[in-house]
Amino acid sequence: MNAQENLCINSIRTLSIDAVQKADSGHPGLPLGAAPMAFALWQDHLKFNPTAPQWWDRDRFVLSAGHGSMLIYSLLHVYGYDLSISDLQKFRQWGSKTPGHPEAFMTPGIEATTGPLGQGAANAVGMAMAERYLAGTYNRPGFALFDHYTYALVSDGDLMEGVSSEAASLAGQLKLGKLIYLYDSNDVTLDGPASLSFSVEDVGRRFEAYGWQVIRVEDGDEDLGALKQAIAKAKQETQKPSLIVVKTTIGYGSPNKQGKSSSHGSPLGKDEIALTKKQLGWTETAEFAVPAGAREMFGQGIARSREIFANWQKLWQSYREKFPDLATELELAFSQQLPPDWAAKIPEFKAGDDQATRVSAGKVLNAIAPQIRYFFGGDADLSCSTNTALKDLGSFTDVQPAGRNIHYGVREHAMASAANGMAYHGGVRTFTATFFCFSDYMRPALRLAAMNHLPVIHVWTHDSIGLGEDGPTHQPIEHLAAIRAIPNFTVIRPCDANEAAQAWKVALARKDGPTGIVLTRQKVPTLDRTRFASADLLQKGAYVISEATGGPAQGILIATGSEVSLAIRAQELLAKRGVNVRVVSMPSFELFAAQDAGYRESVLPATLTKRVSIEAGSSFGWGRWTGLQGAHVSMDRFGASAPDRFLFENFGFTPENIAQVFLSL
Repeated sequence: MNAQENLCINSIRTLSIDAVQKADSGHPGLPLGAAPMAFALWQDHLKFNPTAPQWWDRDRFVLSAGHGSMLIYSLLHVYGYDLSISDLQKFRQWGSKTPGHPEAFMTPGIEATTGPLGQGAANAVGMAMAERYLAGTYNRPGFALFDHYTYALVSDGDLMEGVSSEAASLAGQLKLGKLIYLYDSNDVTLDGPASLSFSVEDVGRRFEAYGWQVIRVEDGDEDLGALKQAIAKAKQETQKPSLIVVKTTIGYGSPNKQGKSSSHGSPLGKDEIALTKKQLGWTETAEFAVPAGAREMFGQGIARSREIFANWQKLWQSYREKFPDLATELELAFSQQLPPDWAAKIPEFKAGDDQATRVSAGKVLNAIAPQIRYFFGGDADLSCSTNTALKDLGSFTDVQPAGRNIHYGVREHAMASAANGMAYHGGVRTFTATFFCFSDYMRPALRLAAMNHLPVIHVWTHDSIGLGEDGPTHQPIEHLAAIRAIPNFTVIRPCDANEAAQAWKVALARKDGPTGIVLTRQKVPTLDRTRFASADLLQKGAYVISEATGGPAQGILIATGSEVSLAIRAQELLAKRGVNVRVVSMPSFELFAAQDAGYRESVLPATLTKRVSIEAGSSFGWGRWTGLQGAHVSMDRFGASAPDRFLFENFGFTPENIAQVFLSL
């Protein structure tokens, strides 16, 4: 590298270690070691525009090794994003734009919230999938509106996590040629040398087995030319994702800490910083300094990319003139809007047409999908059971990039994380599907989706002991409570076909977080809505589906999903004994909690303290709605293997038992 390039790299390094030291907290080792590869990418290859950080066709750069966050903050500052020196000086402080791990939507230029290792790597797979789908759907000859790369800087820790293996396998299967990992292979983890836990496998050969191109750079500390050439070579491979294995030294330049775990997660200390700067040949005396020569070269990188952006803007204007309908669709997609009349073909289901909610929800999904071109999704090898296959809309593959059905295989964690990546990318709406019990495998990604307000939809079928003979290993018990416990996650468990239709309406209209639609395997009655309240009220989370008859209500039965029809039958039994109760369908705790106090009181009056919740899952969390004087018909133990009717009878989910529980109050 020449002197000016070295000055730029050392500017990134010193900004990073100064910020970590000022915060007295952070991870200086990664920025010191990975700065050359990051500079090689941003200066010569990355498409970006600091004044238009949401440009649709920008390259995506994900710092999967999010603990090294000062690397990306330093890069964003020197490449002109709205991140000042003052912001860097507030690293890891309350209210700053530079939190301890990168958080999307808080800092301009951060593409994904990372830190939990492996998540960013899997998010990047989803971003590459979104780019392919948009290109396959909306590009036209002479109008390559979408033609960008997704890069992820990954660490040893990222590649130990199981989710990254799932995601890499999927990426190889899909031949995502525009996905490139820069692997910071420094052979050190927080506990010590990686040889303690990560020395037997050959990561490069593993990725080759996944179908990736593997490129090696032996001197990632100083051979800038090799780094640039490796990135260029990765971009030339169109049929395989690429892993660039870059051998680096953690804490590079620190005389006493380079190559050691002590540089991983703790400030270097003032004395060691002074020694490090001396070792690097750094002559600036002030902290947080970026010399004029470095600023000049960074400016050249900005100018290169802005020219690409200007040309793209001209392309977009021509595209809008030639393909106005497609352009309008794209503007809707990137603003998270839905087309007019998108729900016009959703069927209404007649009473007596009894069916599992997984079946009715599948019919609704297939009525919606053709109306929203930027809506696609897939399942974890279960579409024949989840009923989420999009009929006649093709499979998403390298030869059919506009196919609407994603075949994730049995990779639930990568599926959820990739779906998050698509939401981060923008321009598409997506869903996933699997059995509800397997939401356990998805949980880290579900939490991050909620934290980052990602409007991903998860379809979970086989929602209770009602799945029957597969037994307790497949029967979700604590799962409703567990997902409801995630802030900003909306869970909807519809009671019949028409509530299932409304669930899809709510889920697709939601822009600020993920939604889970929880569906039955077994048939449930389709309720007569001329007799019972309209299913449209699902949008309020809970509603009086059947009012007490014969006199004022003496209590309330509150149920969700397949148990609502049982509650209605219990209401009838109680009425014969002169006991009048109201039945409330509560498909969504979260939607109901969001209603005003007046509406909540109208559904669950404070004066009606005799309440029974009925749900074939854990009672945990139900006390919020039943109160201290309430009771629960629930599953507070694991299930058993038997046909669903026997399970419901033996575990007390019968109208007779529900009535008796209410009478016991």
